[in-house]
Amino acid sequence: MELIREPDVAVNGDTPTMRLFSLLERIAAKDQLVSLQSLVEETGLPKPTLHRMLQQLEGAGLLIRQPDGRHYGTGQRLRRLAENLLLNATHHGARHAVLRHLVDELGESCNVTTLSGNEVVYLDRVETPEPLRFYLRPGSRVPIHSSASGKLILSQMSPAQRRKLLAHAPLKQYTPKTVTDLDALEEEFVRIRRDGFALDDEEYLPGLVCVAVLVPYATGRSNLCVAVQAPVMRLTPDKALQALPALQRAAEAISRIDAEGAPESTDSISS
Repeated sequence: MELIREPDVAVNGDTPTMRLFSLLERIAAKDQLVSLQSLVEETGLPKPTLHRMLQQLEGAGLLIRQPDGRHYGTGQRLRRLAENLLLNATHHGARHAVLRHLVDELGESCNVTTLSGNEVVYLDRVETPEPLRFYLRPGSRVPIHSSASGKLILSQMSPAQRRKLLAHAPLKQYTPKTVTDLDALEEEFVRIRRDGFALDDEEYLPGLVCVAVLVPYATGRSNLCVAVQAPVMRLTPDKALQALPALQRAAEAISRIDAEGAPESTDSISS
């Protein structure tokens, strides 16, 4: 899986507000922290102008300055805005229809997830009709290191990025199968990146098995996953692998929906 460089976003606009917004777009498109000097070199804007813009965004809670005083990252207010947009856009829309079709096909609970900070957020979910199930609603959060979606998203990062993120995440031992050793996790990330899917084999909740795939995007690294999960008595790790073709079809359907911005018939998902 090749990582694609994020597209450049020009810092321009007809009003000061739109110029601030375009700077925010540029920063949000990066997978690393930015500094005043790096933005000066990238944009060609005067340093005093950029410094003032960064101060305004920081004051609004949209950016946060790092402890070194030189680097900036996205703030909690901006991340919450992104989560709310995704949550509200998917609950009754075309993505939800894809999930419903996927649950009909697999017979188990399915969800769409994304990374937020050092946690995985459930953006949308459709429950199985089976009476025995693990109930998680949209907006629920699970640990990054013990979830299939979290490990899948982490596998796209460089080893240095992963270790930096995991070093600040509480690598709690949730079950006897939870992996908390960074070296062991790194070996698993290599395997996940090679194979294109990730398993949660009772690593977060005893008796729960989950398999996830990425929603593919041609414009850059994906931060969206589709997953199915069920009690181990119905979904063993071996059986979970049999669900991969259906998961991949659903992921591709969601990718097309997001790219086109239009609903898609669920009939095409099973083709």
